[in-house]
Amino acid sequence: MDVYEAIARRRDVRAEFTGKVIDREMLLRILAAAHHAPSVGHSAPWDFVVIQDPATLERMAEHVRVKRREFADSLPPDRAATFDPIKIEGIRESGTGVVVTYDHSRGGEHVLGRHTIADTGLMSVALAIQNLWLAGVAEGVGVGWVSFYDESVLADIAGLPDGVRPIAWLCVGEVSEFAEVPDLERFGWRGRRPLEDSVHWGTYRAEG
Repeated sequence: MDVYEAIARRRDVRAEFTGKVIDREMLLRILAAAHHAPSVGHSAPWDFVVIQDPATLERMAEHVRVKRREFADSLPPDRAATFDPIKIEGIRESGTGVVVTYDHSRGGEHVLGRHTIADTGLMSVALAIQNLWLAGVAEGVGVGWVSFYDESVLADIAGLPDGVRPIAWLCVGEVSEFAEVPDLERFGWRGRRPLEDSVHWGTYRAEG
């Protein structure tokens, strides 16, 4: 498929994992695509920690369950009711977690392009995640980004050294299908913002 089709088909996969762990060769192809992302100063400030041990997956899933409940408890009743049926992770079902990290020290003290915008390192990691996601779509592999966690807990689970920050836990695995409609739209949490509201010609135009 071409890149436009991959972008259109990309979904944040939760419920569609089959439970079959993808083979290492395919996973390495997907990680190679992530590693080919552009990065500030050619620093490649990311690393990928692949986690497939069932006990470790269960530990992460239990932590996410607690954080999900905390978020649900913080919502007003109407939003809590909308949120209730939305599945937020497929940690056990995917069989593979990829923890994507950011190392601010990668590339040394003088990273070309980061002098005035410190966040370019984080932006680089986000580009690697997007590459991974689109490569997964091209391979027919599902990817789900889990963001309900405490960074310190995930850093401990992944065995990260000081100074290396976890940016994402990605569930990666075989899927039965890619949903036609993203879950957050299907369950009524929020629809997609129209392109015409996002494009500004010449100068920023406030909404409304």
